[in-house]
Amino acid sequence: MDVLRGIKFKRSLTAALISISNFFLIAPAQALVPYVYLPTEVELSGSSLGIGRTAAQLLQMGQPKEAAQLAALAVQLNPNDERLWTVLAEAQLRSNQLEDASQSLAKAKKINPNNAGLWFAEAAIALRAQRPEEAIPLIQRGLQIDANNAAAYFDLGNARIMQNKLAIALQSFEKATEIKPEFWEALNNQALVLFELGEHDEAIQRWRRVLKLDQNAEPMLALAAALHQKGEQIEALSLAKEALSKNPNYVLPMHQKEQLWGSHVRQATANLLREAALASSVERAQANATWKKRQ
Repeated sequence: MDVLRGIKFKRSLTAALISISNFFLIAPAQALVPYVYLPTEVELSGSSLGIGRTAAQLLQMGQPKEAAQLAALAVQLNPNDERLWTVLAEAQLRSNQLEDASQSLAKAKKINPNNAGLWFAEAAIALRAQRPEEAIPLIQRGLQIDANNAAAYFDLGNARIMQNKLAIALQSFEKATEIKPEFWEALNNQALVLFELGEHDEAIQRWRRVLKLDQNAEPMLALAAALHQKGEQIEALSLAKEALSKNPNYVLPMHQKEQLWGSHVRQATANLLREAALASSVERAQANATWKKRQ
């Protein structure tokens, strides 16, 4: 950029006697032009990754709305990085912006269609929106890329439950524990499906296996209901009290239903919770329940 140039005056008398008209034809001095630094594409890309990392950290801190704002800026700076679109999708999902999250994942998939996690994530959004018919082909496509993903088989089983295809759901849950034997949630869902299919003894055995892996309130209460139905009252009452103490929300039928509990298990649980010996535990759980229906 040129610097300001001073007007040079000639020393000769002749030059000093120029006409007025010729004076106005002299070129004006150049004004200073403000200089603005424009970052290169490489620098913008680097900045976007930093912003994306900050957005991911905000997600970990439980601030999805703020994370979504930063992630949106990151993808504007670098729209060709699938990782940034994935962070944005996760932030939108946690902010309950399901449609926006699905669109962000679609853009990420367009950049890298061979990332199985993107297909599974979009399927999870469809499941959250109670659309199993959309989720199933997405999961199956992802499994073509990553055939040993236990979580994907778990979601596939849940989708089949939503379609009331219990036998097929059981196969998916069993595949999940074949890949990951300690996957207690998949084992728990096997028991739930078996109970719905009338195979109560096998369901009880699997719930007992679940509790060896994790002392979670859900399988604990379900096992209590199954044992109560078989007349094994002492163990059933003990398990029910402990389960309601661990998670009072399971006293609510709507919470059970959202966790994909079948109608037979819910009915058995309702019968159990009417026992006089559980009255105080049930009352306490109802007072402490914090569950709200997911929108």
